[in-house]
Amino acid sequence: MNDGNLLSYLLGLAVFGLIVGALARLAIPGRNPMGCLGTIFAGVAGSFLAGLVGRLVFGPGYTAGWIASILGAVVVVYLFTRAGRGRSYY
Repeated sequence: MNDGNLLSYLLGLAVFGLIVGALARLAIPGRNPMGCLGTIFAGVAGSFLAGLVGRLVFGPGYTAGWIASILGAVVVVYLFTRAGRGRSYY
């Protein structure tokens, strides 16, 4: 993989993570104290989580789609906001 393909791949992952993370943040009610990079991380981590759980349940041929990725990102956003409740953001 040359540098141009790698850069395109990483940019695509970031855009996908941003979209999935933003949809997951909209699904969780209340205040979500994370920025743009946190949203991207939540989307990518949720997609990874959905792919991992899907492969464990459905076998090695499973690939996570949009809905599974959003559900995984909802779990990540929920855990992030739950862990941050004791902190104060000023």
